[in-house]
Amino acid sequence: MSASLARPSRPNRNRLRALLAIALVCAALAATGCSTSSGYVKVRDTPHNPLTGTLNLVSRSGPKPTERTLQLLRRYNLADQWTGDRTVLLAHLEEIQQREPHRENEYAMAELAYVTAKQSEILPEMMRSGRALEFYATSLTHAYRYLFDYQGELAVNDYDPQFRGASDLYNESLEGMLRLVRKGGEVRPGTSRTIKTANHLCTYDVVLHSQGWHDDDFDRFEFVSDYQVQGLRNHYHSYGLGVPLIAVRRPHGAEKPTEQYYPPDLCFPLTAFLRVSTLDPSLDRAESQSSAFGPPPLPAATAGAADPAAPHFVLDLYDPLDQQTIDVAGRTVPLEADLSTPLAYFLDRPQFKDGDLSTLGLLKPGEAKKLEGLYMLEPFQPDKMPVVMVHGLWSSPVTWMEMYNDLRSDPAVRDHYQFWFYLYPSGQPFWFSGTQMRESLATMRRELDPERHYSALDQMVLVGHSMGGLVSKMQSVESGDTFWHTTSDRPFADLRADPAIRRSLANAYFFDPSPSVRTVVTIGTPHRGSQFANETTRWLGHKLITLPGKMLTGREELLTLNPGFFRPNSPLGITTSIDSLAPDSPLLPALLTATPGPWITYHNIAGRVPDLGWRHWFTDDGDGVVALASARLDQMPQVESQIIVPADHVNLHRHPESILEVRRILLEQLADLQAFPTGRRPRLASQSHAHASVGVSWTDATPNVETGEASTMTSASGVLSR
Repeated sequence: MSASLARPSRPNRNRLRALLAIALVCAALAATGCSTSSGYVKVRDTPHNPLTGTLNLVSRSGPKPTERTLQLLRRYNLADQWTGDRTVLLAHLEEIQQREPHRENEYAMAELAYVTAKQSEILPEMMRSGRALEFYATSLTHAYRYLFDYQGELAVNDYDPQFRGASDLYNESLEGMLRLVRKGGEVRPGTSRTIKTANHLCTYDVVLHSQGWHDDDFDRFEFVSDYQVQGLRNHYHSYGLGVPLIAVRRPHGAEKPTEQYYPPDLCFPLTAFLRVSTLDPSLDRAESQSSAFGPPPLPAATAGAADPAAPHFVLDLYDPLDQQTIDVAGRTVPLEADLSTPLAYFLDRPQFKDGDLSTLGLLKPGEAKKLEGLYMLEPFQPDKMPVVMVHGLWSSPVTWMEMYNDLRSDPAVRDHYQFWFYLYPSGQPFWFSGTQMRESLATMRRELDPERHYSALDQMVLVGHSMGGLVSKMQSVESGDTFWHTTSDRPFADLRADPAIRRSLANAYFFDPSPSVRTVVTIGTPHRGSQFANETTRWLGHKLITLPGKMLTGREELLTLNPGFFRPNSPLGITTSIDSLAPDSPLLPALLTATPGPWITYHNIAGRVPDLGWRHWFTDDGDGVVALASARLDQMPQVESQIIVPADHVNLHRHPESILEVRRILLEQLADLQAFPTGRRPRLASQSHAHASVGVSWTDATPNVETGEASTMTSASGVLSR
């Protein structure tokens, strides 16, 4: 290798690292300063509608029915009536349907009514008369009858595309109705409204179905079809019946203990489904659903009170995180649902602009402290195990949204786990944040479960990225005297300090593992520090990071009252997170070797950039920020798994392999609890395993639970030994 291409010596590499870090800091600050939107969603020019192409909804000639429906009109010599009064045309088709019941007739009436409703929307006089709403309701009625009112020889042909067309007509008619009804006032759970169809004046009740949200949590809703997701890699949309909605939550002040854990403008998914039953109270709900759409009378209803013969509508709002199917007329029906668009809509709110939030936490930790704490993006559910996600340096909970979006799309995960997020000022030393997180978790448990009745909360999983992995690990270990001895050789009892400062130091240096934490997952964590935390970057950190004056004053007071009491390299001299992550940081070895709670297990994910390229000048083998030697957790019996993912530090926790590994860990914990409900599965002292990405050898030392014997397998990546 020529001298010009030779790798620089270590002192020069440190200087190059520092220069690169400064350049990255300046570039990132400039980028966040110029950003005006997180760009998670954009408003569509026209709402997404699966019937757009089928019914020519946006063509110059205007909406028109399909050839299949026009053929049915020709067969009954009704083709000429398509250009006339649609109410008369539908009445004639209804007469035919009463004489010769057939699903094909229902579909044609649904389609004709829907096309008429769309045409009516562009005519002001028709809109004022409410004709569009009437025809939407009529279309929905016939689509419902097509889907549910026929059995035996008229059963649906699963291969006929008309079935999905009827589902789309039902969904889009309901959405059209909701859009028009909302113009007259917000549709809210716990209320009743009235609508007029072509033949009836009908009432409908709005009912919310959710295990966690309640009527008073509902402020307003938006339509998923109005937005296109662009800030999340994956878009989770399931197909069935109903209209996916974005529900915007209404805050309640401090009346409930959970209220403080919900961020402002929180959004959650709902699916609207319109049921129909009669007004006859002698009929139970199942009978009402099965006979709801008997042939309606042909004369139009007169204005006034609701028609006693009219069907009674129930607008059900389902939380798809709780319920993915419903029972309709004795059939199990999947709900049309969208989990990603409400999340993206929420993330697009200005107060959760990631660049501003992350930079505030790094550079002004004192100001960011008011935002510190645990956050929930789902309703608190005491029977679900918490997964607490902890961000890293210069980051915020927004960094977890790719993983969160993917994990909760899995029914087994979302049915048994709830996701919380811990936000902390990342400019302060990681042990400060570890102490504060410990207090936050304890406070939450006291407030939400003071009697400790909710056993699921004792199966907590912590997932930490980068420095967040160190913060998480501090919740799982016993301090003993080890942490204090990094600060002083003298007993803590000899320390002279203000009582408040003394209590604060005691909480920081002496602690037990949290009894609620069961599993800790660390991702790209500098267990032995990062060489990017060198003299120059640490100097830069001191220049840029504005520390709270109270913290600095308290430190000076301690030094003044206790001359010669502290070690020269005491953690008291470390005031920024960058200092705390340096390889010579005194608390890193203490945390690495600290004794974890015997009930706690660890899983570790490290990153390795497949081809560092020019970056090999600045960093050792690893993810570009944390060297592999620092990120690995080897020869630790509590580490149940370890994988190496081909990703850089910034994207490691977003990489599909990392997300799949966290999913595997969650499902494994669930399986353990189901197999061993009274405790963890047996684990041998030698148990540990390390995986790697394709092309890298890996081992797995998980024993056979039943025999305790080891086995050996071969994989595409190398040798798997058990």
